[in-house]
Amino acid sequence: MDQYLVVFVKVVEKENFSKAAEELHMTQPAVSQYIRTLEESIGSRLLERSNKYVRLNKAGEIVYHHAKEILALYTKMQSLVDDLTNKASGLIAIGASYTFGEYILPHIIANMQVQYPLINPSIKIQNTKEIIELVKTHQLDIGIIEGFFKEDTLNSEVVSEDKMVIVAPPFHRLLSMKGENRISDLEEETWILREEGSGTREAAENLFRKYDFTPKKIMEFGSTQLIKESVEAGLGISLLSRWAIEKELTYGYIGMIPVEGMPFKRNFSILTHSPYQTTALKTFIETLRYYLAEQAI
Repeated sequence: MDQYLVVFVKVVEKENFSKAAEELHMTQPAVSQYIRTLEESIGSRLLERSNKYVRLNKAGEIVYHHAKEILALYTKMQSLVDDLTNKASGLIAIGASYTFGEYILPHIIANMQVQYPLINPSIKIQNTKEIIELVKTHQLDIGIIEGFFKEDTLNSEVVSEDKMVIVAPPFHRLLSMKGENRISDLEEETWILREEGSGTREAAENLFRKYDFTPKKIMEFGSTQLIKESVEAGLGISLLSRWAIEKELTYGYIGMIPVEGMPFKRNFSILTHSPYQTTALKTFIETLRYYLAEQAI
């Protein structure tokens, strides 16, 4: 049954029988037969077909969602069995929220690959809310998120502290003032923030609540890189992780506004679903902990 699910998922993701067949190294008639057999087994049509598209119907959406979870569990089961050889090898599905995934994770993966070249990581970068959901549904072996996670459905562990600062364009008036500013001095500024569901957005909202502070104007952007470029261009100020702005600070593209009570601190946490961890996953977690301890800022 797992091969039928593999074919079904590939057709859905490629939205095309021919493209799915090419990627699976199968003929198109063979792919079509797999889909017909699966639909007969399920007892329902799963795909709406035309000359231009292949789309999921309601039943197909249910099967697709669970097929992804079943295939992820099958991969995890096989990895655990393979692990009886005690070799740090095989696939790891790693997910991370944007700050950690874009500015920290690449260095951890590079360090791990030097010592453990048989480990094959796949990386998915999403906002915190989406990473949590992917770990819950077994589509990720591990997630690294910003902030706290308080549900009982997953195992969570704080692995590092993140220091967040308020950044501004290099010509901003408050950068040249002596001493520390009060957070209330920034009320009239335009704040450029991440979208809802982002750990960085959550941190900014926690900061505002802590100081009973409401910005007059907020602009919402979908990536940290876009926010940094916008701050540099003079569109506004933002709250960002020190990890994310090291290069910009070094070259003077942006500056840190000295504010009382800053830096604002939050945590990075790792999430796993099962107490059973492959040797490869354990090795990744050990590498992650070591790197964060060495590079703490």
